[in-house]
Amino acid sequence: MKKILLLSDTHSYIDDAILKHVKQADEVWHAGDIGDLNVTNQIKKLKPLKAVFGNIDGHEARTEFPENNRFMCEGVDVWITHIGGYPNRYDIRIRDSIRKNPPDLFICGHSHILKVMPDKKLNLLHMNPGAVGKYGFHKVRTMLRFVIDESNIKDLEVIEFENR
Repeated sequence: MKKILLLSDTHSYIDDAILKHVKQADEVWHAGDIGDLNVTNQIKKLKPLKAVFGNIDGHEARTEFPENNRFMCEGVDVWITHIGGYPNRYDIRIRDSIRKNPPDLFICGHSHILKVMPDKKLNLLHMNPGAVGKYGFHKVRTMLRFVIDESNIKDLEVIEFENR
C-alpha cells in the first residue's frame, strides 16, 4: 500500500503547506510545469519523487525528468505526462499510444483544472490534480491524495489551498 500525493503546475512555487502534505505521503508525483528545480529538490529531500517536465520547463528539468513517465506502482500501470488531454480528446502526441496500450491510471496537468474521470472506452482512470502554484488563471490551488493498494486506487482526496 502506498499513499500518493499528486501535484502539478507548481510554476516555481512551493511552501510549507505543500511540504506538510509531502511529508505525509509515501511518494510524490509531479505532472509537470515544475519551474525552478528548487521545487523538486525540496520534495526529493523528503520523499521519493516521480515527475515529468512541462511546457514551461527549461533544459535542466528536461534533462532530469522525462516527457512521459510510465511505471508500475503496486499493481497499477501508471502513465504521467504534462499535456495529455481528456478521455475522447487525448492530445495528438499520445493518442495512438494510449489507445494501443492504455494504462490503468493516466495523469496529466497543464490545464490548471482539477478533474478525475473514468475513460470507459479504454478502461482507465484519468486524473489531473489542477495547479498548486500561484501562477495561472485558476482561483483555487489544488492537489490530489490517494492510496494505491495492490491494484486498487482508493481513498481519493482533494486538497485545496486558499485563493491565490
